[in-house]
Amino acid sequence: MKTWKCEVCGYIHSGDKPPYSCPVCGADEDCFNVLEINAEKKTPATAELWKCGICNYLHKATESPSVCPVCSASGNLFVPLSITDSPVTQSDDTLRIVVLGGGIAGLTAATEARRQSPHASIRLVSRERSLPYYRLNLTRFLAGDIAEKELQIQSQQWFDEQSINCISAEATLIDRDKRFVYLRDGGQLVYDRLVLTNGAHPFIPPFPGVTRDGVSVLRTIEDARSILKRLTPSSCVVCIGGGLLGLETAGAMARQGATVTVVEGFSSLLPRQLPPRAGNMLQQRLEAQGLTILCGETVKELAGDESVRGVLLESGRQLPADLVIVTAGVRPNSYLARQAGLTVHQGIVVDDRMFSSDPAILAAGDVAEHRGTLYGIWPAGYAQGVVAGCNAAGGRAEFDGLAPSTRIKVLDVDLFSCGQIHPEDASTSLHEQELNGVYRAIFCRDGQLLGAVLYGDTTTAGLLKEIVESGRQISEFPELVTLFPKL
Repeated sequence: MKTWKCEVCGYIHSGDKPPYSCPVCGADEDCFNVLEINAEKKTPATAELWKCGICNYLHKATESPSVCPVCSASGNLFVPLSITDSPVTQSDDTLRIVVLGGGIAGLTAATEARRQSPHASIRLVSRERSLPYYRLNLTRFLAGDIAEKELQIQSQQWFDEQSINCISAEATLIDRDKRFVYLRDGGQLVYDRLVLTNGAHPFIPPFPGVTRDGVSVLRTIEDARSILKRLTPSSCVVCIGGGLLGLETAGAMARQGATVTVVEGFSSLLPRQLPPRAGNMLQQRLEAQGLTILCGETVKELAGDESVRGVLLESGRQLPADLVIVTAGVRPNSYLARQAGLTVHQGIVVDDRMFSSDPAILAAGDVAEHRGTLYGIWPAGYAQGVVAGCNAAGGRAEFDGLAPSTRIKVLDVDLFSCGQIHPEDASTSLHEQELNGVYRAIFCRDGQLLGAVLYGDTTTAGLLKEIVESGRQISEFPELVTLFPKL
């Protein structure tokens, strides 16, 4: 069995072959690539661990590192530990694993833990009342492309067959000494291994009027239901944020007949994925489809009485609005971890095995910070969930990171972005092409390809990704010179 990743939307498929088409975004079979995850069945663990005496970062090796990669402490401040000193000494019959969070990282962690340990007690705790669902598909649900029942990943029968106990509850406190998780309803759960996959929450800038009725985010199925309840074909909708989620949400609202305006603070759309020229092409394409796009504008206030009636911009312009959807990014749900005394920077700091600074607690998904990176994407949540679940049950797995590449479809436009697309200095050269609505750009330095962007035609995405990740000289790839003759 292999694990396949849809390079368009991030959907994960397990099987000997990729699916004929992606069940989430409809991408063709050739848009799937193998996602390498090394998760071995558990074996006796004897390797040594070194713990940083400053930040508690865990380093797996036969000797300490020369410098801590997290806090830059000197290697002589590391103290040796042993994985055999970890708290799991029970047999499978008594091993108690608690997973906090019902997103893809939590579901995957619970599934992998069951694969590793057939008889362990596994409890999956989620604040949401729904069973785990495809969060990737919420905008398709908003657009009316799929029914709510199609969002669900696994049925209750599947959880019963796997002996994974799903609990709808909110964790309020972690007692690391007693190894208890306390719940808001007064319950408590004891654990031998705790996996934190409690995700992230939407960031809402502190605009005046942000608490008015009709102001929403899109993170959960409850958010989507609330939006649909308020939406009518005559609605004026303002989406604040021109990132992926903002544009997909705007497209979904337009599909429902609403008049939609997107407000983006940067001078062009998708500034993380596209150079300005490509962002401007995307804006023109979306405006031709009926959306109003305002780039370089910032929000001053959400106007109205009890309900929102409009969006006042810093430029003085006011937009009518019956519904405002804020898509300004997310922040990790790190409160429980901070309260418990775990090492937290932006997210919960984890090593390659997804262990936190407490050897009984692991973290994965949007709440985890690995090598200084918060991924916030479905494939990383899945891969980290596999690793955390495997290690929680005593297996051996490591997460080495994911290549910074994105292949997406914004409404009907194919896009690809890989590597460094924002030059750090003048030593990086940019080569751009634009013809018949197709845009290509590559970023080069010292004879190497640092990054690449495709707009409108992504057939060469695989080649460019391979060249960027190889680190080899451009001259070794004559196919690239064919695409960009002026190299």
